[in-house]
Amino acid sequence: MRDFEGLSKKHFDAQAKDYDQKETVYYSKFPKISCRDVAEKLKNHEYEKLLDIGCGTGYLIELLKKQNEAEYFGLDISPEMIKMAKSKFDESVNLTVGSASDLPYYYQMFDVVCCVQSFHHYPYPEKAMQEAYRVLKPGGLYILSDTGCSGIAKHFDNFVFRHFMKSGDYAAYSRKDIEKMMEKCGFTVVSSEKVQGFIFTVIGKK
Repeated sequence: MRDFEGLSKKHFDAQAKDYDQKETVYYSKFPKISCRDVAEKLKNHEYEKLLDIGCGTGYLIELLKKQNEAEYFGLDISPEMIKMAKSKFDESVNLTVGSASDLPYYYQMFDVVCCVQSFHHYPYPEKAMQEAYRVLKPGGLYILSDTGCSGIAKHFDNFVFRHFMKSGDYAAYSRKDIEKMMEKCGFTVVSSEKVQGFIFTVIGKK
């Protein structure tokens, strides 16, 4: 199997410096749409500890800190993305380089775990989702927002287009795919919505 994590790391290391400024499809346009949707969904939700997996430059944490005083953690495969995120926050935000399929956190540590526009990069998607389940407290929320497709478009994306990509994209999923995977991993799906275009957000409860 191709080294998808290595490709993702190389891709986002190269993008990190300009990522926030370049709001194009290839850079931060879709992630920012998803981040704003997730922040809106959490506006009236109380939590003490939140983990953002695939946090990139910390855009989601920036939004959330403005609306909720909590303890924030971010993890990303790209050292350069984490470097950019660290430049925005003081030491109260815990930022770590790491893999979504091997989270360096205790069992039942977080009230909320977010995964925004990064799940399609994970070469071990069920393992990553199981890890999110592991670190969530009972009753905690797993919020996954991504860009996906179904039918012929998904087939073409997964079996043709992906072979030529060097950005570390592993697979495209439909909203229903994510719902089924969440249920398989033990979550109860409490919300599943189309956000804009091919962007969706699914929320699972532990």
